[in-house]
Amino acid sequence: MRNHNGVGEARCLRLLGVAAIACGGLFACSAQPPQETMDKNQAVKDFIEVRELEQTDKLRSHRSKGWDEITNRYIIYRGHRQDYLVAFSQPCWQLSDTSWIIADERSDPNYIRAKFETLRGCRIAEIYPLTSAEVAELENIGEPPGSRN
Repeated sequence: MRNHNGVGEARCLRLLGVAAIACGGLFACSAQPPQETMDKNQAVKDFIEVRELEQTDKLRSHRSKGWDEITNRYIIYRGHRQDYLVAFSQPCWQLSDTSWIIADERSDPNYIRAKFETLRGCRIAEIYPLTSAEVAELENIGEPPGSRN
């Protein structure tokens, strides 16, 4: 049996199947973060464990100096007097996408609380105060030794 443009139904179904598999493969690949990001996320988790960082329930956000992204799961939040490692509940794609701003949830404009509030629309899971030495180490995490100063 042939359809109206002369291509057999069996061939159409085969082509459709191949296209569906190709699209599914592309989607599966795009859903996985790059290996470098996964390695950095693991390195940060290891850093937290090895350094035995103590969680805090909130950070002071008044007069913040912004943040530096480590990965889409972790940032170094630059406070006025204290820097923090902030871990998100899930990947936060909005950190580097400035075209889409999401309002943050805050119960107090001077503090950001873990588990309840957001930064750029991403739920904060954990907050760790950092020393300047810990900040320097995190800034270079995942980099070959001697590649950054």
